[in-house]
Amino acid sequence: GIKRAVEAGVTSIEHGTYMTPEIMSLMKKKGTVYVPTLLAARTVVDMANTPNALPEIVRPKALRVGSQVEHTFRAAYKAGVPIAMGTDTGVSQHGKNAKEFEPMVQYGMPPMEAIQAGTIAGAKLLRQQKDLGTVEKGKIADLVAVYGDPLQDIKLLQDVKFVMKDGVVYKMNGAEVLR
Repeated sequence: GIKRAVEAGVTSIEHGTYMTPEIMSLMKKKGTVYVPTLLAARTVVDMANTPNALPEIVRPKALRVGSQVEHTFRAAYKAGVPIAMGTDTGVSQHGKNAKEFEPMVQYGMPPMEAIQAGTIAGAKLLRQQKDLGTVEKGKIADLVAVYGDPLQDIKLLQDVKFVMKDGVVYKMNGAEVLR
């Protein structure tokens, strides 16, 4: 199914759990973006390991997917498949999207590339790179900041201290800015 979708010209493949090297090569050739949703896989594995969180018939597949997702991500990154961050928050908890960065780095992507997967690569995937994805004059001022260096500790992105949306500050020093 993934191969047929890529051959047909889809823009992205989400999850991509069972991608093969052939598919990865085709995705690279066609510029098809891989959105791995690693947080979703981790969440499903956690649910599979929690009594009564999933139906018994689903648990074995959920556990298999966990290790396969890591293998696929590592192989796709090594193969040079374009990667953008996505979380499938229908599975994971809303508002915890930044947890996606952690497994990306753990599975071999350098922190700056993981951050770019969540910024410029996502903007390009959505064809919004004219307005979003980088800090440049003339672009929409959507910014977040953390205390410390996320290139040294990617988990810092899970504790955002400053939020600016379209040039308006919504969070400063970790506290919501009242309007």
